[in-house]
Amino acid sequence: MMAEQSARKGRMLTMLIAGAFLLLVSMLASILYGLRIFGLRDLWQAYSAFDGSTEHLILTNTRVPRTLIAAIVGASLAMAGAIMQVLTKNGLASPSLFGINSGASLFVVAALVMGGGAFALKQLIWFAFIGAAAAAVLVFALGSSGSRIEPSRLALAGASIAAFGTSMTSGLILVNKQSLDDALFWMIGSVSGRSLEHLELVLPYIGTGMLCCMLVARALNVMALGEENAMGLGMRMKYVQMVSAAAVILLAGSAVSVAGPIAFVGLVVPHLCRAVTGNDHRWLLPYCAVAGAILLVTADTLSRFIVPGKEIPVGIATAIIGVPFLIRVARRKKDA
Repeated sequence: MMAEQSARKGRMLTMLIAGAFLLLVSMLASILYGLRIFGLRDLWQAYSAFDGSTEHLILTNTRVPRTLIAAIVGASLAMAGAIMQVLTKNGLASPSLFGINSGASLFVVAALVMGGGAFALKQLIWFAFIGAAAAAVLVFALGSSGSRIEPSRLALAGASIAAFGTSMTSGLILVNKQSLDDALFWMIGSVSGRSLEHLELVLPYIGTGMLCCMLVARALNVMALGEENAMGLGMRMKYVQMVSAAAVILLAGSAVSVAGPIAFVGLVVPHLCRAVTGNDHRWLLPYCAVAGAILLVTADTLSRFIVPGKEIPVGIATAIIGVPFLIRVARRKKDA
């Protein structure tokens, strides 16, 4: 038995390292390929010569920040989605279920309308983060019964807040059409036009969220067995649920505030990783982080070639991938 567990642990670790290597390859491809194609020599010179050339500016100010943001946002959304699916006991759960996307969008559009376009992206990130966090906190408050979180009430509260936020956002855009272009570009979800400074603003929150995930990973395994079994084993459900909820707010809120409401990453990746790791969250969460980063980095790279001569927001690319997957999962659950 011990030998079998040791062998499985070795296989899982080997596959995780292979995934990390694949992530590095995908990030390198994202840096080098786009409307302009560069070589490794160009990348080396950009960070060694600092000559201020066009190649240097594109690589250091655009490609590298964009790739790093895509990787970290993808990892954050995937880990948040995996935890949400345990909390809600719903395999179709994702950050949008908590109204996080709609809350962030509402606050950003409200800032654009009331500020008359005076806010820069750096300032809009804070509006988005506050909106995402406020929506998530409200959903958890409405979805709780006493000291316990009720999965069915949580899902219903999330759907209600998401619908309310979307309606209010649409109303604000109609009232002030001048903010339409800026709002729509942000609401679709994109990692272009961001800098490392924007990532640095939310990186502490993302790091804290990932740490919270790993702290409750073992407890999530017990929670997946059912609430009664978990309580019978002496697990403090309220503590685990609160830490898990905080992790979701920090991870998803930070990701949405930087890149906008990118859909389907938090839905697709946990299912794919669970096919390899099972329900052991000690492995599932790291796998989700690596796979989510690979998915979003690859989707962002491919989005540069879908329309010749133009780049489309990565949120559209993830939707193209995610919608068929969502239909397949829904049909499988219906058949079951």
